[in-house]
Amino acid sequence: MKILLASSPHADTFGYSMPPPGLLRLGGALRDASHDVALEDLAFRLGSGDLPAGDGLPVAAAALLASRGRPDVVGLSVMGATLPVALLIAEQLKETWPTVPIVLGGPGVHGVDVELLERFPAVDLVARGEGEVTVVELCEALESGLEAAGAVDGITHREGGEVRRAPDRAMLRDLAALPAYAWDLLPPIAKYKEITGEEDGLVPIDSGRGCAYDCSFCSIGRTWRRRSRPLPAARLVDEMASLRGIPGARRAYLCHDLFGADRNHALALCEGLREREVQVPWEVRARADHLDADLLSAMGGAGCDRVLLGIESASAAVRAANQKGMRDDVDLLQVVDDCAAAGVTPILSLILGLPGEGDDELNESLEFCASAALRAGVNLSLHLVNPQPGCALGEELGAESSPVPGVPPDMALGAGESAAERALILGHPDIFSTWSLLPYPEEKLAELVFLSGEFGDTLMRYPRSFRALAAAAELSILALARDLRADGRTFETFARQRVAGSGMRPVLDALLRWENALVRVAALGSRPAREHRWTLGAELISTRLDLGAAVEVLKEVRASDPRGSTASQSLLAPDDTTFAIVAPAPAPGRLAGVRTVRLSSGSARLAQAMKRARTEEEHARISAALEAPGVRDAAAGLIESGVLVPPADAATSNPSPRARQTTPTTAS
Repeated sequence: MKILLASSPHADTFGYSMPPPGLLRLGGALRDASHDVALEDLAFRLGSGDLPAGDGLPVAAAALLASRGRPDVVGLSVMGATLPVALLIAEQLKETWPTVPIVLGGPGVHGVDVELLERFPAVDLVARGEGEVTVVELCEALESGLEAAGAVDGITHREGGEVRRAPDRAMLRDLAALPAYAWDLLPPIAKYKEITGEEDGLVPIDSGRGCAYDCSFCSIGRTWRRRSRPLPAARLVDEMASLRGIPGARRAYLCHDLFGADRNHALALCEGLREREVQVPWEVRARADHLDADLLSAMGGAGCDRVLLGIESASAAVRAANQKGMRDDVDLLQVVDDCAAAGVTPILSLILGLPGEGDDELNESLEFCASAALRAGVNLSLHLVNPQPGCALGEELGAESSPVPGVPPDMALGAGESAAERALILGHPDIFSTWSLLPYPEEKLAELVFLSGEFGDTLMRYPRSFRALAAAAELSILALARDLRADGRTFETFARQRVAGSGMRPVLDALLRWENALVRVAALGSRPAREHRWTLGAELISTRLDLGAAVEVLKEVRASDPRGSTASQSLLAPDDTTFAIVAPAPAPGRLAGVRTVRLSSGSARLAQAMKRARTEEEHARISAALEAPGVRDAAAGLIESGVLVPPADAATSNPSPRARQTTPTTAS
């Protein structure tokens, strides 16, 4: 059979920066079954400009698919956010090919398969659950006609004017049976990276499926019948190693939500990657209670440098109320410390406004975010509650929830933007609850929008300054955040005004200068070497405040605690100390970072001289001095840390690291 499969369009940059792994697996399965299969990633087409954004998208997408030639079957793969546009595309295709069966599948059909067939006649069939076996069997059945589809497990169909559901498809016992990706049926990875301008080369790997938990805000556990299956470690090593031969592929994104749930599998993967020297950086999604120092160390040693942690709430009571299933005794900050020690950047994902969350619980989550950002380079990913179909909150509160103009939930970003899509969303809120938010009072919603957006960014950029300001004002993190929102000015202006005329002003000024420098240096990255000239690879800060010691003090401050203010002020010395903010060149494929190095008086004088040098003669004198016998060896620590950059034409050497005192890095 001639089969056309398409992934529905959306404009979420993260999504269209890489090919959809599910579509690639399906393409491989159908090709293995000797079908003539074509794949289209309509998100890529939209991102590359082949499709127009806005009201013309559904018609243009259908026309693009029609240009591939009449198939025997059309399949549209959907997420919740792309379900409306997929239905509009299906309507257009049905007009073009009235007798061609149109099948919908993917996570977006979970819990609404019957409603889709009852209300949208352009859709002939819905494929539920795991698709590799179901779609192959469906295509074989359709050779006998549309009515034969009802005999295929996992299919929802129409029969005699009624919608019927065939039995659920049994899940694959062993994911080793999954087909290889049909990479050649979609554009090259390098083309995906070109349309976003990204250089990280992130490529998704279908590394496992399912979840054993039943969190109230998530449908994944129920979709997969509360079972979690990782791809066998040896197969996963093979798939990650294969990226080395794909132009533009530099990093692997392991899509399974529960990395580490099977500890032996995770350790076997790490061991396999090390033994085969795969050297492909990778990132994962995991629960904090599945990771410990030893496992994280193994992950870091095998190339993992980023992990998304589903924290949801720092309040054990809120987690329990929403069936998170996490042990109450998990030390979340220790997990952050363990990540930092392993060289793994944690992305901390929290959901604000969950049922059971009052001001105390909300502050507990914000307090955790503030403390975590002080301890290591973290990314904060704060979200609002989105009661989707098929999860407990969707069943309990979905009917009371509704879309809020101008406030799309994270899962709906980049979709639902045409007038026809919006009409569908408003006309069928039970099906398209991907756009719905819990029924918060107006002021509560406005606060949560601020906290999850602007405030989250502020806390990542100014964690030290914010903590110091909270201590000086003797306010909780939530109370200070509310003051900041009411003030309406930038955080820097707000903060300086709050400590004007007090002993905290020089402390806050030093912390703000430091944090702004960290951001600038992170944006610039490591400094390139220049021909015939030594250069300064760092930004310098001279301050009376002992930066590293101040952070250690602030780490111990909790909520409204004036001791942090008093202790920080005590770290003001009579004279300035110079610190160098530097972004050392990362190893190939690794995430970049930023380091703060305390300079000795001699090193500080040298660095300041390099900073002040303007003429070629001044640079020549400095370079000559650094090439003098013994001087370069003495500067080995500065070279190794990236504070000093030797000339590009200098003889290369590998100076041994010297002992140095550093302060916490910024977020990678």
